[in-house]
Amino acid sequence: MIRIIPEAEHAGMRLDVLLASKIDGLSRSAAIRLIDMGRVTVEGLKVKKNWKVVPGCSIEVEMPEPEKTEIQAQRIALDIVYEDDDVIVVNKPKGMVVHPAPGHREGTLVNALIFHCGESLSGIGGELRPGIVHRLDKDTSGLIISAKNDIAHRSLSTQLSSRSLSRIYETIVKGHIKEYSGIIEAPIGRSPKDRKKMAVTDKNARNAITKYEVITQYPGYTHLRCILETGRTHQIRVHLAHLGHPVIGDTVYGAGKPEFGLEGQCLHARTITFLHPRTQETVTFSSPLPDYFTRILTILAARCTN
Repeated sequence: MIRIIPEAEHAGMRLDVLLASKIDGLSRSAAIRLIDMGRVTVEGLKVKKNWKVVPGCSIEVEMPEPEKTEIQAQRIALDIVYEDDDVIVVNKPKGMVVHPAPGHREGTLVNALIFHCGESLSGIGGELRPGIVHRLDKDTSGLIISAKNDIAHRSLSTQLSSRSLSRIYETIVKGHIKEYSGIIEAPIGRSPKDRKKMAVTDKNARNAITKYEVITQYPGYTHLRCILETGRTHQIRVHLAHLGHPVIGDTVYGAGKPEFGLEGQCLHARTITFLHPRTQETVTFSSPLPDYFTRILTILAARCTN
């Protein structure tokens, strides 16, 4: 049980806001859930989330015991780039799904993390879970960060929202991009023609910004570096297709059949930079280009010499 006695400076504050500010790692949404569950009382009485705080009153919060997730823990090898008590950075292989979903209940990154991390998982929401902060598509390889407790998850989520968590990708696209660097700023939302896809659209869309830099030009192809300023679903793939230079291997937003024997898009999350939730130091991690990516670069380089 957690007991809070608000002071004069908290007068008039919403209850959920107070709880989020007083309990480490507790988000407002988690605070609202606790209030709705009846686990928060003021002078022994249940109140609503928007109850205005009165200084000096006794607020008691009953934190639920974390329940084990229904997601199965599986012993799956992980390429761990970095790990401590707060975060774990994994180099996800191409073809691995991040979250269990219909058709992919097993063999996901989350299944592997639950097995690897054991009890050292986020639990303030009432469920033991690995705190996936951002996602990668199934066929996108590279670095993904997961928070091992709620304080870390809250910090990293805030950094993601404020764009201070930096993610740099590399990809190979069709054609030659005229400008050697540029910014694609175009809103992304559900495609009006196919609800399973995303598209550049003004209807029910959110602002999306992708910076790009040309690394190398090859006959008919370009090796690019992409920096995400926002994190919309399929953002890089949608933006580059909109630019007229789809990611090779991307049969969803590209055109034609896969090339170079690819299964899915040629896109790798190369570098991630963030402020460590505990030490407050800026940390950067990078992963080498995977074999499928370097194989294609070797083929393209050979064409330049022929």
